[in-house]
Amino acid sequence: MAEEAPAPPAPETPRRTWRTHPLPKRLALIAIVALGLWLWRVTDVPERQLIYRLEGDGWGDVRALDLQVLDSEEHIVKREERFFADGPPMEVTFKVDLPEGTFRTLLFLQVEGREKRDVIRGRLMVGEAKAIVVPLRLPAASR
Repeated sequence: MAEEAPAPPAPETPRRTWRTHPLPKRLALIAIVALGLWLWRVTDVPERQLIYRLEGDGWGDVRALDLQVLDSEEHIVKREERFFADGPPMEVTFKVDLPEGTFRTLLFLQVEGREKRDVIRGRLMVGEAKAIVVPLRLPAASR
């Protein structure tokens, strides 16, 4: 029988130092991503609640609301329609992404029994508050 040759010695693995370890590279990447997400979130336009409080009589005949929010250049920033079978509730809430500033609002109302839609024009002053409450009265019927 032949004798087996002794196995060659295993190569010595280099000692790991903090410079050769992959963790610092990953931590740097994670830190850059976290900073980017934080900056993106800080500069993001906040979501606000635009709450219309419906005051007075006649709201039970309203079947649809069409809200349009326009910026200073008359571009539509937000448009949303709501439909109601038995009239709207006493408060109608819209979620809008708006920075601070002044905006123009148009609220088109479809009233049962009227062929033409009524328009309520307004100005919206947006500050730091997350909720903006606007009291609203139904315009008189135009004949």
